[in-house]
Amino acid sequence: MARQKKSASAPDNALPTERLYQKLARDLFSDLAAGRYAIGDRLPAERELSIQYNVSRPAVREAMIALEVQGFIEVRIGSGAYVRALPGEADAPGFTVTAFELMEARLLIEGEAAALAAVHIRAEELDELERLVNEIEHENRLSGGSTHADHAFHMLIATATRNAVIRSQVEEMWRLRSASPNCALLLEKARTANVQPVVEEHKAVLDALRARDPSAARAAMRNHMSSVINHLLFATEEEAIEAARRNVASTRERYARAAQL
Repeated sequence: MARQKKSASAPDNALPTERLYQKLARDLFSDLAAGRYAIGDRLPAERELSIQYNVSRPAVREAMIALEVQGFIEVRIGSGAYVRALPGEADAPGFTVTAFELMEARLLIEGEAAALAAVHIRAEELDELERLVNEIEHENRLSGGSTHADHAFHMLIATATRNAVIRSQVEEMWRLRSASPNCALLLEKARTANVQPVVEEHKAVLDALRARDPSAARAAMRNHMSSVINHLLFATEEEAIEAARRNVASTRERYARAAQL
């Protein structure tokens, strides 16, 4: 029998500022702890959980990632989420900075950083940004998903604000990108889905900076950050990841056949 539709709820001692995905993760954690699922069981599909708990599908994805980071579930590409371990008495759902939280912060802070940089940036820094855009394009053609040039691009803009606090905040956000287990897992999924820095978006930021236009620079950077959030949502879609893998496999087969001609 299908479970009655309900809203994700938190225990009485939950913080009022707790995000919806955290409340959902606590509910799913409680289900695991109560023995509603056994090790190896498949959890309901994302769409079913979204309806059952009356939450958005992105919230379901964030909750799943939170449980996956702790080792309680395993998300198998093209198959679904399976119970990997059951919580013990001493276990509790834990949360780290999520990739979506990080991108929301980057959208706000780096958008304003770009606007300020448009006023203070130097000619040689603009030339270096252009070189980095070309390097981003080069790195996108390499295997392994390197983002060194992307990192350097954003840090150079932060430096060009001539504000040490802004620069340190941008640097900290990039550190969290790899230090947070939640962020690291989602970025791994993004690489699997072949999500890469978009060269045209970086060019738009550079053009606005060259024009010394703070409003245009802010808009270009915010558009870039919004696009990254959308790419991350794409990367967490099971169907999208599986399609990306099929596309990569198909491309490799074509190259292999061509090499034999």
